[in-house]
Formats: sequence, structure tokens, C-alpha cells
Amino acid sequence: MSDVKAVDDLVLKYKSLKSEIGKVIIGQQEAVSFTLLSIFCGGHSLLIGVPGLAKTLLVNTVSDVLGLKFNRIQFTPDLMPSDILGSEILDQNRQFKFIKGPIFSNIILADEINRTPPKTQAALLEAMQERSVTVSGNHYKLELPFFVLATQNPIEQEGTYPLPEAQLDRFMFSINLEYPTFKEEVEVVKSTTSAIAQTVNGILSADQIIAIQKLIRRIPVTDNVIEYAVSLVGKTRPKSDAATEMVKSYLDWGAGPRASQNLILGAKAHAAINGKYSPDIEDVKAVAIPILSHRIVKNYKAEAEGITIADIINSLL
Repeated sequence: MSDVKAVDDLVLKYKSLKSEIGKVIIGQQEAVSFTLLSIFCGGHSLLIGVPGLAKTLLVNTVSDVLGLKFNRIQFTPDLMPSDILGSEILDQNRQFKFIKGPIFSNIILADEINRTPPKTQAALLEAMQERSVTVSGNHYKLELPFFVLATQNPIEQEGTYPLPEAQLDRFMFSINLEYPTFKEEVEVVKSTTSAIAQTVNGILSADQIIAIQKLIRRIPVTDNVIEYAVSLVGKTRPKSDAATEMVKSYLDWGAGPRASQNLILGAKAHAAINGKYSPDIEDVKAVAIPILSHRIVKNYKAEAEGITIADIINSLL
């Protein structure tokens, strides 16, 4: 199949995915779109929202629609790295045998990732970056495709361990889930309090997802789009010559090179699902907020004046 035909095919598959997910997830269109984009790019996503906004249900539904193996890990203060990665045990023949942990799956839901200490958070790092884990000196490859979709509750910070910047940077998207509208909430209540259970059909297979990821990387990008993405990231750095007054006033740190890489990958995927064969500057703008928002650090002045990360990013677009 030619790449042009593959992109046309992806547009149809994406519409089918959205309609299947829409059977279970009411509203949250932006969150669903960015979650699917991160999967098409082979990235990981951080879902941020207050309790009850269907974060866990969204990840579960996405895994069903994509026909992938799914594991949920509930992060707690006493969770150990071996609870995620697995551990070696002595079997009846007095031989060490490796028992795989829940990380050995296609989609991992890291529920409330900021509830566990840094030692356990770091256990995910190698898996997220290298798609492999090391236990007792032995190296184990994870089955592809592999995604970590982590959730965080933004309102309750007591007794939590905020993710370090290095780990936040490994998430491609930071997706904020908002409260549903009145109409959407009415629909949610109707669908969740009746006896009718919605079932979703698997649309893609693991091999098809890997093929889509390769297709996204083959999409050509013009130099002016790459330069726009790199200059946009450069403007977020307060000590850069390109930084605006707003950035210098309200930011302590800007985004690193991973942001530029992810902007281009995200723009390619955004162009493809909209039937375009090459991304333009509008595609970069469309993915800028979820890609940059967790990579830049506000200062106390921005907090005091109620300036949001989205305000700062929008001022640069």
C-alpha cells in the first residue's frame, strides 16, 4: 500500500475509533483525540483531571478498541519497583525463575502516578524510554506497541510525590480533562445508571498500530515547519534571545529539545488524521499546548497573578 493510500486509510480508521470510543466516553473529545495521537506517535500521555472524569474508563476503552493487552497499576505509597517490573523467585527445582510484573503489557494505566515514591516512579523510566526492563542484571524486552498512560489528580497534593521534570519530559502529551457540559453530564448519568451495557469493537491490531507509527515517521515535513517548531520551543526559554517579555516575567524554565521532536511528531500525526500528507504550521499549533504545558515551569509571580501555562503558550503561537 502506498503512503498516500495509507494516510487515507488512517483517516477512516481514526473516525471509526472515535465513534467506537464515543459509545462509552461521552464528551472529552480533545482528550480522546490527544490520547489516540500519542499512541499513533508511539508516545506516552499524562491525563490530569479531578476524580470522576472517566480517566481510567478512557484508557480502558482505548485499549479495547485498539485490541491491545491492558494492565492497570494503582500507585500507592507502599508500591515497590518489583510490584511493577516483576521479580525472581526460587522455584521447586531450586532455580531462579522470573515472574513478569504488570509492566509486560501493551497499555499500562499508571493510576495516580504521583501517589508513589520516586524510587517506584523511576521504575517506569527505563520501560518508557527504552521499551525494556532490567531485573537482577537481566534485560527483558517489552512487547510492542507499548504505552504508559498515567493519571494525576490536580487538586489533592497532600501526601503525593510530584513527578520530577526528567520524568515529566518523557510524556509526550499532558492532557487536561475538563468537567462535562450540562448536556454531556445528563447523557453520562443516563448511560451509567441504566441496565444497558455498551460494548465496543476492536478496530486495530498491534501490528496495524506499529505500521501506523512507522507511517507517521515517514510523513515528510518542510524545513519552515521544523524551524517554526524549534523557534516556538526556543521562545519558552527565559534566557533565550527569542524569549518574549511574558516568558521572561513568568517562567523559570523553558522546554528542552524533546519538546521540538514531539511537536513535529505530533504535527505529523495531526496532519495524517485530517487527511493531509504533510503537516503545516497550523498542525504544530494544534498540538502545542498539551506538548509544552508540562515542560515549562512557572515562577511565583505567574502563580500570584493567576497566569496559566496555556496563557503563556497561546501568547507565543
